[in-house]
Amino acid sequence: MAQHIEVHHVTRIEGHGSIVLDVDEGRIEKIAWQVPEAPRFFEAMVLGKSWRDMQTIVSRICGICSISHSLACVKGVETALGFEVSKQTNRLRRLAHFSELMQSHVLHVGYLVAPDLLGQPSVVPLTRSHPELVELVVGLHRLANRWSDLVTGRTTHPITLQPGRMTHLPSPGELVQLQHDLGSAREGVWRLVEAVGGLISALPDFDRPTEYVALVNGPEYALYEGEIGSSDGEGLPVSCFEQACNEYVTRDSTAKWARWHRDAYAVGARARYNLSGAHLSPLGRKVAAAVQLSEHKDNPYYNTVAQLAELGHLLDEAGVLIDKILAAGLKAEHRDLAPHAGEGVGSVEAPRGTLFHRYAFDAKGRCEGANLVIPTNQNHGNLQRDMEELVPKILDRPQAEITLLLEMLVRAYDPCVSCSTHFLDVRFVGKAEHGEGL
Repeated sequence: MAQHIEVHHVTRIEGHGSIVLDVDEGRIEKIAWQVPEAPRFFEAMVLGKSWRDMQTIVSRICGICSISHSLACVKGVETALGFEVSKQTNRLRRLAHFSELMQSHVLHVGYLVAPDLLGQPSVVPLTRSHPELVELVVGLHRLANRWSDLVTGRTTHPITLQPGRMTHLPSPGELVQLQHDLGSAREGVWRLVEAVGGLISALPDFDRPTEYVALVNGPEYALYEGEIGSSDGEGLPVSCFEQACNEYVTRDSTAKWARWHRDAYAVGARARYNLSGAHLSPLGRKVAAAVQLSEHKDNPYYNTVAQLAELGHLLDEAGVLIDKILAAGLKAEHRDLAPHAGEGVGSVEAPRGTLFHRYAFDAKGRCEGANLVIPTNQNHGNLQRDMEELVPKILDRPQAEITLLLEMLVRAYDPCVSCSTHFLDVRFVGKAEHGEGL
């Protein structure tokens, strides 16, 4: 008996990705995760642009992760041009980063994954069947948006995160109010954990050990800085990220894939937990224990559950940051920055995993080269390997169930597909070099 499954395109993810499965008499002829989107060419867009314009351009790579792209960018620019920033700026940037992580995690758990756990095609029917859950998710998402507005100037595509400084500071009173709101949100996050925790039995029982890659930074649950860590070997400084990512192209994807110690690796909340889970904050550890995260570390569907643990961590750590900022006192910073030739790398943990930006500048601060490696393109190969191992285990199930389980697997990675399609350096090989025509 032949089966053909083609999901064109998977819903409830950012961008366009497709699943193709062909089975003939029980033999899998093809299983493919396909990305058909056109490359975005952001590395080409920034060529010749001033260091002052880089953040404004690259934040447009993603409407969900624009703060992470801005932070990786300004850190790379500062490293290249020798700019140093104050503790105040670093603390405010971390606070901004946490706001985006909360925005994205709440969006993914509440709007994109919860419908699968409740047997609904989208979040819209949940407004009738589970109105309290939807109201809770919307409230937490709005808080994260207000948090971002306060620190970065708006909800997406931030305007305060510039090389060398913050262009605008929140007032002490605004930070005190944010501190109060985040304290109140702890109850809301715990209610979300209880709601989703009661549903995670609907997640497939599927384990596939793989390599996990994330930033690590000693006794810290690394989100903003660190070196590149791996579950399979020694780490690398972020300046050597190309040695870890080892990008390559495949025939089914316009996005590059990545590999390091194995033929694929995973980044994201599950990878961060597997490498640094012992360093979660008290609320983060409490959430992780409540959802038995440590018992499912090799189940890719539990990436969503790891995001719940990170929500608890973010609330704890944001409170500590605000206390430090207020204790030190907010001071306006005006700096004259003079560029010089140089090259530098910036990296942060974006919601979907480790993000790298490399820039090179001439003596006038004009960009001469850029390389941006996105979390989702690092996950594409691992998602493909998950599919290849999962499908033989579920072939005896109805086709509709197989389709749903594959879609749920894609959604578990929380992919940002459009972000992952970037510039390809194409070299045409002619007869003289290759011995045959193209």
